[in-house]
Amino acid sequence: MPQPEVELEEHKAGLATGSSQASVHKSEASATVDDISTPPIAGAQKAERSQASEPPASADFPEGGWAGWSTVFGAFLLQMCGFGYTGSYGVYQDFYTRVYLSNQTSSAISWIGSINGYLVISSGLVAGRLYDRGYFYHLLYGGSLLLAFSLFMLSLAKPGQYYQIFLSQGLGVGIGAGMMYIPSVAIVSQYFLKKRALAMTIVASGSSLGAVVHPIMLNNTLNDPEVGFALAARANAGVVAGLLLIACVLMRTRTTQLKQPPNLWASAKRFVRDGAYVFASVGMTVFAMGFYFPLFYLQLDALTHGLDKTFSFYSLVILNACSFLGRISPGFVANKLGVENITVVTTFVCAVLILGMIGLSSVASVVVIAVIYGFFSGTYIAMLAPLLTHLTDDMSEHGARMGIAFALAGFGTLTGPPIDGALLTGNYIWWRPSLFSGVSPPPPARLPSSRSLAHSVRAQLMAFLGFASFSTSIVLLRRRKMRRRAQEAAAADEKA
Repeated sequence: MPQPEVELEEHKAGLATGSSQASVHKSEASATVDDISTPPIAGAQKAERSQASEPPASADFPEGGWAGWSTVFGAFLLQMCGFGYTGSYGVYQDFYTRVYLSNQTSSAISWIGSINGYLVISSGLVAGRLYDRGYFYHLLYGGSLLLAFSLFMLSLAKPGQYYQIFLSQGLGVGIGAGMMYIPSVAIVSQYFLKKRALAMTIVASGSSLGAVVHPIMLNNTLNDPEVGFALAARANAGVVAGLLLIACVLMRTRTTQLKQPPNLWASAKRFVRDGAYVFASVGMTVFAMGFYFPLFYLQLDALTHGLDKTFSFYSLVILNACSFLGRISPGFVANKLGVENITVVTTFVCAVLILGMIGLSSVASVVVIAVIYGFFSGTYIAMLAPLLTHLTDDMSEHGARMGIAFALAGFGTLTGPPIDGALLTGNYIWWRPSLFSGVSPPPPARLPSSRSLAHSVRAQLMAFLGFASFSTSIVLLRRRKMRRRAQEAAAADEKA
């Protein structure tokens, strides 16, 4: 009697086959409905974003080539003309305070440089979004034109006319340089993965070289009675315009960015839940409040302490020359030592050296502070872009992440130097701004009044808080890496 059992088994198999075929048809039908209900453009954007969120493979990057390295050199020139010019404001701070805007206070004059620095950094919030949308060339050409035009307009400013200098140098130059700052850094990530840290440090070193070239040129022309302010500013504008033209010719994009990147506010909500990114952004903001004090005031500090005038003019050059070395050197060791580790060490060293400006009184002390602070501050600036790139998982949000972080840091740049100038006063009380930007209380023999001491104690933690925020960010980043490794190991075990 085995035959009925065989027929029964065949009948069951037939039913199972029919059921599976029905389920296949049903899934195909549902897929067809999904395809019909999803607009083609939205589907393409979804596919692009899913591909962008996948970890990039090293084979997807040329790691150099003519287009890659020419783009790096072009970005280097942009940094030299943009942020490098901002880093040279110490020359103008000294010249305006003593000669050209002697009717204004140090705090009011420092607002020109701080607004410039704020716009250079914070414009990245808009420029980063436009870069993500594919408007790189619009930002490059428009920013170059505005920057060159504003510098030529600066040469028309008259002595004692604060608003003319503020509009041209503070607003015009700041917006023009800000349009190019984030895109010039972010575009490097299109060509490099393994060598990304090296390429970005080369780009960042351009601002240090600019902060060496501009002060030498300006100090030798602004203070020459035969040249004067107008001709000095015009000559400087001509050099910048020529370098920007070369950069515009060299730089090229490699990939087409998303025309409709993720919504900014939706992305911001995700960023807030990323603890490592949040603390890194807070660290950049707080640290920036003390970071620019030596850059803006070292030359004036040396002059008011009776040091040689020629040497004082070159104090800022020494600082920025060492900053150039500091920006270029970590690119060779960042992959081994870790970008995050280098960032934490440099913030701590810079905080201590800012405090050390209280004791500045001789040529030796100026040289020590300029050399050491220049090197470590340059390293810090060079590591910011690789650090933010390191914290970015979805490269379609790369520009937005950098833009938001630098926009927040811009508030520190905006408020720090004017507060330093207000604390300095017309009597040049140097320990007050050093305290605000540094980490510890003043010497007992020079204690201020109780009211000033209370203000200084509140302010003295700026650089130290920046160091603490970066340290917290690194701890959270390492925890995230450990969780990801555990998940990958668990997934591998399941496949096995």
